Formats: sequence, structure tokens, C-alpha cells
Amino acid sequence: MATAVGRVRYEDRPSVVEHLHELRTRLIVSLAAIAFAFGVTLWQNHALLHIINRPLAHQTEHQVRSGDGPLGATYSVQQGARSLGGDLAVVVGALERPGSGASAQARATLAGVASRLQRTITRLSAPPSGQKPVTLGIGEPFTTTVGIALLFALVLALPVLLYEVYSFVLPAFSPQHQRSARPLMLAIPVLFALGVLFGYFVVLPAAVRFFQNFNGNQFNVLVQASQYYHFAAVTLLAMGLLFQVPVGLLAVTRAGIVSAPQLRRNRRYALLACGLVAAFLPGDAITLVLETVPLYLLFELSLLLAAIAERRARAAEAAEVADLGTL
Repeated sequence: MATAVGRVRYEDRPSVVEHLHELRTRLIVSLAAIAFAFGVTLWQNHALLHIINRPLAHQTEHQVRSGDGPLGATYSVQQGARSLGGDLAVVVGALERPGSGASAQARATLAGVASRLQRTITRLSAPPSGQKPVTLGIGEPFTTTVGIALLFALVLALPVLLYEVYSFVLPAFSPQHQRSARPLMLAIPVLFALGVLFGYFVVLPAAVRFFQNFNGNQFNVLVQASQYYHFAAVTLLAMGLLFQVPVGLLAVTRAGIVSAPQLRRNRRYALLACGLVAAFLPGDAITLVLETVPLYLLFELSLLLAAIAERRARAAEAAEVADLGTL
């Protein structure tokens, strides 16, 4: 009789067919989760693209205000026209007032000109808008939107996917190993989400600022949509994976490869490694510090958790020895 999915225990001995049946069911659940998440991201694709475009738009707004690039040149012309329109409005206002010496018909005409000038000045007073990525092919807006929706659907469905993998693999381990592995598995999606948020709010804006301003006087930079979204996705996914360092360190300490005291004695190398990783990420000196500190705090958190796990393991072994001594 087939074992129910999600109820496999360590002492069960399902057959190969039952294993395949469970694997097929978990794959169906995973695909259903991805399909549902894809429907949500495709439905909200405008909000999703706005969120991804925000670091690029925020950076290009500064360039536009300083008159750099094609958009900056256009904004400079806009501000010049606004200034000229303001001066012209002052002249028209002086001429349309009674006693200016102009005829009544001329003052009536100038009154209409003044209202049109005010509307034009209002439009020219709009703040600069950030640059949206450009598309070069006729089908690129569609393919790019679908690709980004699918990518973020995978990110949204990641907790479900990890749970299905965890539920399929974990019964193969002993109950003691299951208790040890459960906190690690639960920490993976949380740390991944924290890494993605850190990448979005810290790393991605710094990277866009660095690359947009690098040798900017020699180029008119137009950002292609597919390349920008690929860069943003790789950056966010890389930070999500980088935040898995505590899970990796806990795994190697649980496996006995290294111990918490050994890691503690090598703190300076960990700090150097965090600094090197941050140095490879684009940005300035301030961004380097902002990227190094969270990475090192992750290492310290790993040390703390590893030390707690080792103390619990020693306490469990001592309890087992005490139980054996009483028999």
C-alpha cells in the first residue's frame, strides 16, 4: 500500500514505486505553486516592473537634475524655457494691467496669452522623471515582462519548493538528524528573503549608481531593459544565496568538519573575506562598509548558533551517557 505523501516516517520502508509516486506528487505541488505565483506576478506586472525600475529611476533623476545625458540635456532646455516663460509672463502681466498704455483690445488679447503662459509654465515646472529602460525589439516588452514575472514567481514560490524538497528528503535521516536539520531548512527561505531585500535596498542602488556614473562624460547611457533586468535579477539572487552563509557554517559544524572555537579563532580571516566580497560588489567606500557589516554580522550569528548547537549536542550526549550508566 502506498505511503501517504507528507506522512513518511523514518521507520517506514516504502518501495521504489511509492517513492516515485511521492516524488511525482511533490513535483505537481511545486509546479502548481509556481503557476499560481506566476499568475500573480503576471497580473501585477506593472507594479513589479515599477519596483525593479525604481533604483534606476532614482539614480537617473540625479543625472537629469545635473544636466547629464540625453534626458539631462532635455531637462536643461525645459528649465531654460520655464525661466524664459516666467520672464515673459511678467512682461505680459505688466502690459495687461489698466494704465499700461495698451488698448483695451490688446489687454484682452494679453489676458488670454497670460493664461496660456501659466499653463505652460506649470507643465515645465514638473520635476525630472527617472529613466525607464529602453527596448530595441518589437516583441521585447512582452518577452521581458513574461521573463521577469516568471523569475519572481520562482522567488515567491521558493518557500513551497524548499518545503517539498525538505519533506521528501528528511525522512531518510534519523529522528535526531531530523531535529538538527529542521531549523536549518526553515532558516533557508528567511535568509534568502533577507538577502534579496538587502540586495534591493543597498547593493542594487549602489551598483546602478557606480555603473551609470562610470566614465559618464564619454557616453550617452541608454539602459536596455533585458540587460538591466538580468543584472538586477542576478544581483538579487546572488545576495539571497550569499545570505545562506549561516546555514552553510552550521552544516559544516554539525558535520564535524570545523568547530565553533576554530571559527572563533579565525575571525580576522572572516572579516577579510567579508571585505573582499563587498569589494567585488560595485559601489563607493560608504557602500563598501554598508555591505561588509551585514556580512560579518551573519558570520557572528553563525558562530553563536554553532556554539549553541554544540552545547546542546554535548548536553544530549552527556544525558545519554548518564542514562546508560543508570541501566
